[in-house]
Amino acid sequence: MTTKGTPGRMVRIDDETWAAYGELCAAEGTSRADDLRRHAHARVEAWRKKQATQAAIERRLQRLNDES
Repeated sequence: MTTKGTPGRMVRIDDETWAAYGELCAAEGTSRADDLRRHAHARVEAWRKKQATQAAIERRLQRLNDES
């Protein structure tokens, strides 16, 4: 069941790891779903930042090449 209009996703994780992950999240006061969402958001944000940095470097190099 999903909430807030977000679609459900399926992942494959062995039962032992899933159970331990549930215990870990409960100990940290969160849910597995929330922890996975936060992890995915952090990874995407880091990836986008890296892409933006690389694009800025490429634009700067192009300008330097155009000036010479």
